[in-house]
Amino acid sequence: MYARVAWPWFALGWIGLVPWLARLDRTASWRGTLAVALSMCAAFVIGVFGWFADAIQSYTGLPWGVAFLVLVVMAPLMQPQFVTYAVARRLVRRAGFWPRAVAGACIYVGTEWAFPKLFADTIGHGFYASPLLRQAADLAGAHGLTFILVLANECALATLAVRRRMLAPAGVVAALVSALLAYGALRTTQVRSSAEAGKPVTAGVVQADLSQYDRLRAALGTYETVRLILDTHFALSTQALQRGGLDVLVWPETVYPTTFGAPKSEQGAALDREIGAYVAAAGVPLVFGAYDRDGGSEFNAAVVLEPATDGRLAFETYRKATLFPLTERVPSWLESETVRRWFPWLGTWQPGRSSAVLPLPLRDGRTLRVAPLICYDAVDPGRAIAAVRQGAELIVTLSNDSWFAAGGGPQLHLVVAAFRSLETRRPQVRATNTGISAVITPTGELLDPLGVHQRGTLVASITPERQATTLMLAWGDWFGPTALALGLLLLAATAATAPRRDGREHRAQRSRASKSTS
Repeated sequence: MYARVAWPWFALGWIGLVPWLARLDRTASWRGTLAVALSMCAAFVIGVFGWFADAIQSYTGLPWGVAFLVLVVMAPLMQPQFVTYAVARRLVRRAGFWPRAVAGACIYVGTEWAFPKLFADTIGHGFYASPLLRQAADLAGAHGLTFILVLANECALATLAVRRRMLAPAGVVAALVSALLAYGALRTTQVRSSAEAGKPVTAGVVQADLSQYDRLRAALGTYETVRLILDTHFALSTQALQRGGLDVLVWPETVYPTTFGAPKSEQGAALDREIGAYVAAAGVPLVFGAYDRDGGSEFNAAVVLEPATDGRLAFETYRKATLFPLTERVPSWLESETVRRWFPWLGTWQPGRSSAVLPLPLRDGRTLRVAPLICYDAVDPGRAIAAVRQGAELIVTLSNDSWFAAGGGPQLHLVVAAFRSLETRRPQVRATNTGISAVITPTGELLDPLGVHQRGTLVASITPERQATTLMLAWGDWFGPTALALGLLLLAATAATAPRRDGREHRAQRSRASKSTS
């Protein structure tokens, strides 16, 4: 329920770990601690990512039962923080409430940073449900919010112990929430005031609800598949243009499923020219997903195509840097003909450069500096931060979420992408083929989103941001490594003082026993 990232389910996150923490505290052995931790990994993955079994089945062709078993086996790799958190709490179990709570929360967050997860998920993303509380993401990112949530669960458990001296944790949580609300109100006012002072840009986003191109190719043939995709996007784009005032058109990732600007055939060259002619007639630039080629390597790419009157193709290209494991790229140590024969669905793309800022010429003479992100690029805060540091005023995210459209995947990916705008205070235009497409403001609001499997267009205006700065922009994704270092220091300090404390307790017990005998 918490993973829905909506009210009233967001409130459950503040107490959702309490039953598990209570069970950990009742566990007497290391073996039991590990068993409870691994059970939580599996329960969490099944409850929150159960839809991924459907995606595995759809992509690989495995039976659903096998796909589900793969998901369960992967659980400790997908959620390793539960194991390290449980171990850390046990190591400091005698150190008192605050050392245990802070060290545990630090190790939880630090583990997520040190061992990046498949979907870059963290429970702090649930703060997106609160328009005010989520604003603190520009200070410490989603990991900072996760730290607060884990600490709040520790405080809730301590408060439920019904000991008067443990009422202080409840007060700490109340103070944290009050501070977050006050900060959120202040930052929301500041950011909106800044947006009102700028000149807006109107973006048109096309969501055609066309997916699984390999199946379309098998049914229609390669050329007819590309023809269907382009004709559908041309028609929807014309509808958006008829609404007037567009500055840019945005199509999703790999919407043009072949190389652009480096055609593989005469038919491909004709299709390239057709896209260029449409953009020239429309008079607005187009950002869309295609392939790019360099020698024998192919790349997943974003193309910024300018309108031209002389028939030439004037464009800039960004190559996707963060490729999804296995389905887009295979690590070199796994690359072999045998492996590819066994798993024909393995990807063949190569990663591009880590970050880029592309110029986007507007018809009023302005040139916008945009940060293109392609699908999985959006899960890494560092990529958006690096691009904004290079001068990006607008984030443009192209995605293909069709393999995850049967469950919570599209919502999760949207929320993760929205955090890039919160952290950098840059607006974002997000286009997907099957949903959820949206324009995202610097405060995280969604403008005219298109839902899953909804065909249509959205037209919305946002104000590019040049000057806004945040702690995340200044320090980068700093909270994770800081939390890990602090957590390890607390564990080391506890280990160093444990022998002295155990010795004092042993002497006190002998003294009490001696007095009792006397």
